[in-house]
Parts: sequence; structure tokens; C-alpha cells
Amino acid sequence: MPRSTTKPANPRPGTRRHLTLAEICEDLGITRSTFYDWRAKKKAPPCFKLPNGELRFRRTDYERWLQSLEEVA
Repeated sequence: MPRSTTKPANPRPGTRRHLTLAEICEDLGITRSTFYDWRAKKKAPPCFKLPNGELRFRRTDYERWLQSLEEVA
């Protein structure tokens, strides 16, 4: 049986496993420079660097990081 040559559809927004730096900054309402300040102070969400130098964030790590910032009421 021949294999399909069509590409799978792009996942719906919000369902991808990894987020970009631009998406993180937009979600948090911060600039890139603020993110890099936080990263230097070890206060930024966990990320990893791709071979091309771009940063990516696992959605689960980002959500866990956000939850860790919540104060107990």
C-alpha cells in the first residue's frame, strides 16, 4: 500500500508541545530583555536551546512554572 505524501495538519493553536520565546513573552506581557533578565537571575521558566540557537519551552514545564508562582490564599 503506498504511503501518503500529504503532510499532517498543523496542530491547533494551544495544542503544540513546545512554545517559542515570542509566545512566552506575549503570554506574560513582558519584553525579551525582561525574559533574559529573569533567565540570568534563574527566575525564568525552564527552556532548552535548539541547534539554531532559538529557545523553546515545553508547555508542561511552562504551566508548572506558572503554578509555582501562585500564592497560597
